[in-house]
Amino acid sequence: MISADNLKSGDKIPSERELTERLNVGRSSVREALRALELLGLIETRRGEGTYIRDFRGNQLVQLLGTFILQDEKAKLDVIETKNLIEMDFLRLVLNRADEEQLLKLKSLVEADQLNDDQFFYQLIEMADNYLFSRIWLILKDYYNSLDIKNVEYNRNSFLMLIEALAAKDEKKTLYAYRQLRNLSILTDKY
Repeated sequence: MISADNLKSGDKIPSERELTERLNVGRSSVREALRALELLGLIETRRGEGTYIRDFRGNQLVQLLGTFILQDEKAKLDVIETKNLIEMDFLRLVLNRADEEQLLKLKSLVEADQLNDDQFFYQLIEMADNYLFSRIWLILKDYYNSLDIKNVEYNRNSFLMLIEALAAKDEKKTLYAYRQLRNLSILTDKY
């Protein structure tokens, strides 16, 4: 319903009665579901006003789900590997889709030390212009950030080397720069 009605954070959701009718379920089921969504911090009820969608981007939901999904080391390693593979694939899209102006803007942000790693790659994924990649990467990034891995600090030169390879439209140099950035020297050319 959120998607069909194009609801966004801050928008009011339908009343319990309307939800009961639209979803063709009992009122107690709707009430229980709303209570669960409120406990997860996805909605908020304002007395006398109604129920509203919350901005849940900073929500602890990913961390909560991550504690159940990512309980073993193999699952954690799979998240890291999948995130890296997704990043390499959207870099290939950036090679074909980004224009010089976009890359110059990104370079100036990096030179001014205005981006952390997540922000840097978010800029790149925007250039890839693929909504599904973007959604998958955002979820993987949140899971990755919930793993409590020792924070790796990326230096500006690694970002600049990657931008330079993208600007040259050189896939081999781009993937090499990415591997250097992520310290993935063990990956072979098949990736």
